[in-house]
Amino acid sequence: MPTHLTRRSLLRGITAATAVATLATGLAACGGDSDAATNTGSADSGTVTVGQFSNGAAKETTLKVSEVKSISAELPDAIRKSGKLVIGSGTLPSGSAPLGYVGSDQKTLTGSEPDLARLVAAVLGLKPETKRFTWENLFVGIDSGKVDVAFTNVTDTEERKKKYEFASYRQDNLGFEALKSAGWKFDGNYENLAGKTVSVGAGTNQERILIAWKKKLESEGKKLTIKYFQDNNSTYLALSSGKIDAYFSPNPSVAYHVTQTARTNAPTVNAGTYSGAGASLQGLIAATAKKDSGLAKPLADAINHLIDNGQYAKWLAAWNLSNEAVAKSEVNPPGLPLTDS
Repeated sequence: MPTHLTRRSLLRGITAATAVATLATGLAACGGDSDAATNTGSADSGTVTVGQFSNGAAKETTLKVSEVKSISAELPDAIRKSGKLVIGSGTLPSGSAPLGYVGSDQKTLTGSEPDLARLVAAVLGLKPETKRFTWENLFVGIDSGKVDVAFTNVTDTEERKKKYEFASYRQDNLGFEALKSAGWKFDGNYENLAGKTVSVGAGTNQERILIAWKKKLESEGKKLTIKYFQDNNSTYLALSSGKIDAYFSPNPSVAYHVTQTARTNAPTVNAGTYSGAGASLQGLIAATAKKDSGLAKPLADAINHLIDNGQYAKWLAAWNLSNEAVAKSEVNPPGLPLTDS
């Protein structure tokens, strides 16, 4: 998703091919939080295993990683003394491969986001403790101090900087998923959406972009129909049956689902990507903590340590997300502008 996007919430969806929960962004529904099993290695052993229980979404990889004292010394005293990093994950009610979902053991929260969070915790010398929320309650959790930091596909925006601080770790791109048989391509041109029916998650950054394109097309006398569904299963059924022409969602989710449809009767393709921040700004996904918490710098330094030592590249490769790598983690980099947040 090379531009600023962050997905609002995660919707339920289990693909028939994999029985893996897939994430849809934008559900403004139920609340609640839950502890997540994270039995996937720890810094105590000097290793962290990524891609476990992924049900084929990732290549399981064990990485050597341990505490870096000069970085853990930067942590706020309360967190350093607690010995744990409480991580917020906006993956209720289900989640989305490859970002965050319940694994094939039916209990472990797996995915690229929780895996990176555990790698960062290891560099900081902290035990990772993950709590799952709906998208809306995730931010309530940060505000209330229930969690220290969110690793859950949150886009850095100038609006969010009023309340949160960021350490970037991945490019943020959006993608259009369409039936392969349709032969349709977005090609970075909103005019190619004229006459199409597109599904999108409510309250998401991609919805904001799609609505803006809809208004542009209407001013040109053209029509774009936007449809909403309660979960990913419903969306994909609509796509496979031709009730919608495309699904506009985070690029990792599109990339994953395309592989799952490859051997079905209705294979899909990635019909094009778009930067969530628009044509002029690369969107960034970032670890998100409460403003003035003092966490952004040690988080960024931990991520940069992983980048410099190769674990970061191996983490991305394990989850087939190498094309979203950043050269370095930045503290509060330029985000989605206030006028577009």
